[in-house]
Amino acid sequence: MSIEQNKLVYDHILVRFGELSTKGKNKKDFIKKLQINVKNALRSFEKLSYERTHDRLYIMLHGEDPQAVAKPLSKVFGISSFSFALRVDSDIEVIKECALHVAKFSDAKTFKIEARRSFKQFPMISDEINRTVATEILRHTDLKVNVKTPDLRIQIELHETHTYIMTNKIHGAGGYPVGVGGKALVMLSGGIDSPVAGYLTMKRGIAIECIHYASPPYTSKAAQDKVLELARLIAPYQGHIRVHIVPFTDLQLAIYKNCDESYAITIMRRMMYRIAERICEKQNALAIVNGESIGQVASQTLESMQTINCVTQLPVIRPVACMDKLEIIDLAKHIGTYETSILPFEDCCTIFTPKNPVTKPTKRRSQALEARFDFEALIDECVEKCEFVDVYPNQKMAEDIEDIF
Repeated sequence: MSIEQNKLVYDHILVRFGELSTKGKNKKDFIKKLQINVKNALRSFEKLSYERTHDRLYIMLHGEDPQAVAKPLSKVFGISSFSFALRVDSDIEVIKECALHVAKFSDAKTFKIEARRSFKQFPMISDEINRTVATEILRHTDLKVNVKTPDLRIQIELHETHTYIMTNKIHGAGGYPVGVGGKALVMLSGGIDSPVAGYLTMKRGIAIECIHYASPPYTSKAAQDKVLELARLIAPYQGHIRVHIVPFTDLQLAIYKNCDESYAITIMRRMMYRIAERICEKQNALAIVNGESIGQVASQTLESMQTINCVTQLPVIRPVACMDKLEIIDLAKHIGTYETSILPFEDCCTIFTPKNPVTKPTKRRSQALEARFDFEALIDECVEKCEFVDVYPNQKMAEDIEDIF
């Protein structure tokens, strides 16, 4: 415990696991991966050290600002919650003293003590600890006990040699540690839905790379920079994100030259899936992810999805498929991508949108239209000329995007 200049100075952060508690024999591997991800997220804090147990991760602050550490820590998937903590000896007199100091530094009028013993040989049970510590606070302060709706909750986690005393519980990002579920390729457009789909994919423990289809000069550099900015905004949940930029112009023009206008979006999406499958093979990604929401546009009816999906053997994951638009927007605002997503830069899916796109395309008709031109050669060219950009959370966004704000 440290008291400096009339304020509490926390020396630890106690991290609690969420769904990891259900993983049985795999739990150890999940927790190990979580610790690696936490260290990566907090690598700029050089003084930190770590201790891992079967149900907790302890971060020793060594003077680092806990509020500053909390910001990146809150974006690490696999964490249910975490608390700033004071570590003291497992001695009831020391525990009482520390809890009293915590109470005195609070503006609360009511309090509750919540003790939890992992060391069952301690001479007092949890209820006795609660009563003893509460009595100490009642004796030396004006606070009153309120067990139902207290202003201040003092949590005590007692172990064999040391005890952690906490007053706060900060919600974590939940989910599984990124990387335990393999890797997938997210089709990242400039819209609202696909960044949310990428976020939800990472939350299930899947590492992501992204693929974006650019059609210069019909799409601008600002449109591409917008996509890179969206990748930057969701990068903190993983560490960094690689974005593959596909030069799609020649293939897209060939589609509109050789195919019925009503089928243009269907054929274009089929080509995108084929290219994505090739990139997945190169990058050892196990699935394709997109932001399709059932019925939202013509290419997202079940008939369209079936006709488009059949060109790939890879699983296609649609995290927002059953969410309505307002739900997706709310989540986009929560993760900070919404304002960038609505910037007025068109992508290749919007600049050539037909007036009357087919809503119930068929596989047979799509194949007949594709037979009119050598799309395989154009796909080979797209894959060959594909470039990538590694995007990191602390990168400065492009000037033209910045000017919009």
